Amino acid sequence: MTVQGRVEVGVVGLGYWGSNVARVFDALPDCELKWCCDVDLARAERSVAAFPSARLALDLDELLADPGLDAIAVATPVATHATVAQRVLEAGKHCFVEKPLAQNTADADRLRALAEAGEKVLMAGHLLEYHPGVEALAELVEGGGLGRIHYIYSQRLNLGKLRADENALWSLGAHDVSMVLALVGELPVEVSARGESYVRDGIEDVVFAHLRFRTGVTARMHLSWLDPHKERRLTVVGSKRMATFDDMAAHKLTVYDKGFDPDGASTGEYVARSGSARTPSISGEEPLRIELGHFVDCVRNGRRPRSDGASGVRVVQVLEALQASLGAEGATVEMAGSAAR
Repeated sequence: MTVQGRVEVGVVGLGYWGSNVARVFDALPDCELKWCCDVDLARAERSVAAFPSARLALDLDELLADPGLDAIAVATPVATHATVAQRVLEAGKHCFVEKPLAQNTADADRLRALAEAGEKVLMAGHLLEYHPGVEALAELVEGGGLGRIHYIYSQRLNLGKLRADENALWSLGAHDVSMVLALVGELPVEVSARGESYVRDGIEDVVFAHLRFRTGVTARMHLSWLDPHKERRLTVVGSKRMATFDDMAAHKLTVYDKGFDPDGASTGEYVARSGSARTPSISGEEPLRIELGHFVDCVRNGRRPRSDGASGVRVVQVLEALQASLGAEGATVEMAGSAAR
């Protein structure tokens, strides 16, 4: 189902990130930001000054009742994602949901099924999959530029905002899980995680997670909002080369010509190769603009988003399995392990 003309969009949830979502929709040429909605009157009123052409609502029902509204972006607290998105889809609107899609696989899969049954676009906000640096890294992996992938590790650290409704795994880990699944192309066969609650009881502010895939690839994630360093880094180690995506660096992607090569003497020995590093040219376009532009394009042309409902379900599956391991003091949790694309 396509949309003729500009796509009319509403945003529900106008906190820090929701305001950014509204800002980008307001600037997209093929989009009209028609509604801004938040139950908090002060936040809602701030949107009036920022987006004077948009209508203000304190209740989602006003947006759902607008027959001309094509799509709604959900940027509410994570615990409400599934409930709000379900109402949006049942009202016949296309739906963008900030990560993660839901707090459990059953809710996420229900949203996927609703979108498919209603022929509506459902897109999960896996922002970093749309980052030009990650896109370039994915092309490098898919094209064999790194050789066979051995392992991946990530650090997502900061002295960040303490949360009471979600731990570091769900708040930070969704980014890294989505990137890892996109790069590896399959679900893990087993996962494990350990974490500690140093500041708030029962809310892990540091988590170490491990994923193992059927192909032999492993991935490890260090997630923390209790750290002196702000790091947003993911490294992929391959049989030919290695590469690092560093969102905090001026050059977002660095490819290292490093590894071990046969010594050429048929002795079974290997010699270390430590060649040069190169930094491919990466677009400076804002990832959020790329992501939301993709959503608008999918709504206009009836296309399936890259991070569609099924992608959102897979990320939640992995997060849910990791959470189960956290609750079992790091015990390994087995997963089916299937294609992630």
